[in-house]
Amino acid sequence: MNNNSFNLAYRDRGTWLDRASGATKLLAFIFLSGISMIVLDTRFLIFLVILSLIVLKISRVKFSEVSFLIKLVVFFMIINLLMIYVLAPGYGAQLYHSKDIIFGSGPYALTKQELLYLVNISLEYFVAVPLALIFLLTTNPSEFASGLNRIGISYKISYAVSLALRYIPDVTKEYQQISLSQQARGNEISKKAGFFKRLRGAAAILVPLLLSSIDRIESVSQAMELRRFGAKKKRSWYFAEQLKAVDWLVLFIVLLIMFGGVILLVVNGGRFWNPFIH
Repeated sequence: MNNNSFNLAYRDRGTWLDRASGATKLLAFIFLSGISMIVLDTRFLIFLVILSLIVLKISRVKFSEVSFLIKLVVFFMIINLLMIYVLAPGYGAQLYHSKDIIFGSGPYALTKQELLYLVNISLEYFVAVPLALIFLLTTNPSEFASGLNRIGISYKISYAVSLALRYIPDVTKEYQQISLSQQARGNEISKKAGFFKRLRGAAAILVPLLLSSIDRIESVSQAMELRRFGAKKKRSWYFAEQLKAVDWLVLFIVLLIMFGGVILLVVNGGRFWNPFIH
């Protein structure tokens, strides 16, 4: 398989992100994604988007590796934005206590306030997705599990998370193999086919993919049970490492960003930055 094809697999790319602890990257992802959902200040969100994209560039993750996932996220983001506008076209005006119509009339008139709110929602996606990709593609599952266990999480939960991360690339590879098998049987689900035909083809892939995943889960659970996994309260880790200087630096920067977000909450008098106040 081409290395540039879609594959959410960990690979050491030789950057400082690969040397950082998995627990550190998880905390950074949770804290930065969380603060972006709390502080809906467009200026702050743009800063976080730029920061996320810069770090994604540093990680050396190629777009071809994640293009399918990004397109999928953008697709659902557009659906989400449309549903927000259809179900609550006046929500932006309520939030910002003003109403400046750009075009249209009636309840579905597009206002500057609604547009700003939708832009903020979009920016949240562009903050979280690069951070999630960085975490998934630069984190060794075994090292991540040991890091979680070190910060107090049960080793059973840590190992379960490790297994989930470890099998993501296996599932994507199997999806591609089943897809090629379906196409060999005459089911055209490539870009040449229409959207709905590709959608039906994808549905046909999910059934064998689900069955094979269940079979894999059963095999792994039996193997773990035979090795008496969980019989003891503690366990050792092959990839156990202490937090390094890069980890403390990342956590310090994340805390600074969160502190800046809290300051904006105070300055703005709430979650939203209101540029429409005259």
